[in-house]
Amino acid sequence: MNRLRLLAPAAFVAVGACATRSDIQVLQSDIRVMRIESTQADSARRVQLDAVIAALGGTQDSLRSMHAQLFKFQGDVRGELYALGQQLIQVQELTGQSQRRLQELRASMEQRAPESVAPATQLPGPTQGTGAATPNRPAPAAATPAPVTSLPQAPNSGSVTPGPNQLFQLSLDQLRRGSAVAARAGFQDLLRQYPSSDVAPEAQFYIAQSYETEGKIASADSAYALVVSKYPQSARAPSALYKRALALQAQGKVQAARAALDLVIRNYSRSDEAVLARDRLRTLK
Repeated sequence: MNRLRLLAPAAFVAVGACATRSDIQVLQSDIRVMRIESTQADSARRVQLDAVIAALGGTQDSLRSMHAQLFKFQGDVRGELYALGQQLIQVQELTGQSQRRLQELRASMEQRAPESVAPATQLPGPTQGTGAATPNRPAPAAATPAPVTSLPQAPNSGSVTPGPNQLFQLSLDQLRRGSAVAARAGFQDLLRQYPSSDVAPEAQFYIAQSYETEGKIASADSAYALVVSKYPQSARAPSALYKRALALQAQGKVQAARAALDLVIRNYSRSDEAVLARDRLRTLK
């Protein structure tokens, strides 16, 4: 009996030792499974991460390609706009030459108009007879002077007042020779004498150009503004408004210049200056 009492604790310890060893083995098995699962999960995440990295790399390559294409497109657009601007300048120059030629012809016609009047002429009277009668005609009583029919004499060319086209051409010639002050005086005289002439908008435009030639940007700006306000439907109005925008930009008035360019596009959308204004707005800072 005493022996059994002594053996019982020993058996309990042995059984406890066996249970603990079994639990450890189970625990170790679980740890191995967890490690395997963790390794597999890490592998799957690594595969996913590699796929994400590859996708990002492809996206970056696509973005780089798109950026290169966009840069090339912008360069092509700038080149085309520059070429278009040059063509517009050539068209304007050709148009200006045609207008100048037409103006010269009109001035020449005005100058020759007084010369087209024929000089005074005297119509011959009837032939005076000898005083003897004929069977069919009685003899005239007395010789009387023949009546004189006269056309008005052409006035002296020095006293003829130049017409608007002559005055315009003379002033324009002065401007081309570099005499800005004399040209401006002639254009201003034209506007005083012929305010309703069809060359009045041109005269006001060239007044502004005379100031611009002298480097008087503020005065040129004011003169260009008069073209737009007094002759808004004239062919010179979009040119004057665009020139005014350039003058404002030269004075550092960027917001006012931007507003003037917007007006060119809005009010004269079909003009050549509207194309130039759109191009200028892209680079205006």
